[in-house]
Amino acid sequence: MTTWLYILAAGVVAFLTKLVGYLVPARVLKSKRMTRVAGTLTIGLLASLTVLNTFANGQQLTFDARIGSLLAAFIALLLRAPFLVVVIVGAAAAALLRWAGLP
Repeated sequence: MTTWLYILAAGVVAFLTKLVGYLVPARVLKSKRMTRVAGTLTIGLLASLTVLNTFANGQQLTFDARIGSLLAAFIALLLRAPFLVVVIVGAAAAALLRWAGLP
């Protein structure tokens, strides 16, 4: 029963958060400062998600094929490859490293 209360509370919080978003005046959302903050937050959240998924496995730090994949994708980005090529290079690097025996 406690789990269902937590699920219900999370749903209410999500609904209220969305409702508060609708109540923010349009002039605030269209300001240059808000655009800059939203862009910066997006980049920060994406970077932290990438780092977390690359170096963490549950509660532990891990060093495996994901690091090699990220490094290969970074090199492809430095070489100004298109995004699809960057993704393919990263996936191929991970596959080759795992085939070579890295976890």
